[in-house]
This record gives sequence, structure tokens and C-alpha cells, in this order.
Amino acid sequence: MCNLTPGPQSRTFDPIYGNDGEETLLIAYVNGVLESLQEGNAVIDVGGVGINVGISGSTLDRMPGVGEAVKLYTYTNVREDTFSLFGFLSRDELSLFKMLITVSGIGPKAGLSILSVMTPDDLRFAIMAGDTRTIAKAPGIGKKSAERITLELKDKIRVTEDDLTGTSAGVSIDDLGGGDNSARDEAVAALVALGYNSTDAMKAVRKVLKANGDADTEMVLRLALKEF
Repeated sequence: MCNLTPGPQSRTFDPIYGNDGEETLLIAYVNGVLESLQEGNAVIDVGGVGINVGISGSTLDRMPGVGEAVKLYTYTNVREDTFSLFGFLSRDELSLFKMLITVSGIGPKAGLSILSVMTPDDLRFAIMAGDTRTIAKAPGIGKKSAERITLELKDKIRVTEDDLTGTSAGVSIDDLGGGDNSARDEAVAALVALGYNSTDAMKAVRKVLKANGDADTEMVLRLALKEF
């Protein structure tokens, strides 16, 4: 941290947070050459400086080869005795990571653990479907933690045009299928009762309603079964 304090009227500059501790992080991404790669960490050479960046297992699997160019969107984690970066290949993953670590008891390591075993879309659907069992499969994430994630983030999850209804703006899961969601809810519940995973059931019903917005419960269920 660099404090420029030439006089009583000076402003404090923090190279991490900016002028006067503004919340917008200056380190939005690192763009350089991949120097080394191992589980949980990548070293990026940026202008001759090697920067350690924590990464998830899924990011590790999709990284380029050593010596190749790479750009990681980063989250800066600052504590009294540590300063660390966590990086992602897409802004979407970074956004979900930052959302995850707002949940009580979920820190950066737990967030990386979840994104190591679930894609962003799978995580969204698991949260919206209340599928704690799938979320709890991530190493170090127990049932109670998974329940907190679904409880605290369900109303915050936003999905895009391609994910749901084809509208230009992001919509929440409650917007799926119009104002009356009884057909959606009943169809998902029926599929779960038949033994299907709740996340997969939600995906199948979403696909049906995207093509058949006015379908009743029976039709939604019949068409959704064809998706398995």
C-alpha cells in the first residue's frame, strides 16, 4: 500500500482500492504470459513480474499452455496480514464467485471449490431449484453451507436471454413462464418425485416453457420428460 501524504490537504491513494478507499478495485484483471500452473494457483508474468493468482479446478482445466498469453479477471482479497488475487477466465465466473463469498461462512477457498465442480449455469440452476445436494458435492461444502447458499442467493441470481425466456433484459427465475408459475412449479415437483435431480428438472421445464409459454402442467410435464 502506498500512502501519498505531503500535507494536510492531500488525498490518500491506495493502489488496491483507489483514492480514499473507493470500493472499485483497480486490479480488474491480469493480462500476461502463463509462467507456471499447478492445482489452485497460476503464475502470470506481467511485464517481468510474476503474479500469483488463485484459480479453481475448472479454470485450471481450461488454461492455455505454459508460455502462452492469458487474461484472468480477478478478485482482490485483502486482510490484515495477506493480499491475494483470485482469477477467472470469464467475468461471469468472477461475478458468481463474488456473489458466493457474500454468503455467511463461504470464503474464497470455498467459492473456488464450488466453481471447480459446477459451471456457472449449473450453479445458477442449482440455487434456483434449491438443489443443496448438488452444491454440497463440492469439497469442503457441507449441507448447512449449501442451504445457506440457496437461501441467501436465490433472490439475487439473474439469468440471461439465452438461459431463459429470450427477453433482452436479465430476468429472475420467478419471471419464467409468465406471472403464473404454478405449471412450472408443479412440473418440477412432479419430476423430482419421479426421481429426477431438481436441477435437471428445472432445466428441462425451462426449455419446455421457453418454447411453449402457455402450456399447462400436464403438457409441460409430458414435454419435459422427453428431455431426459
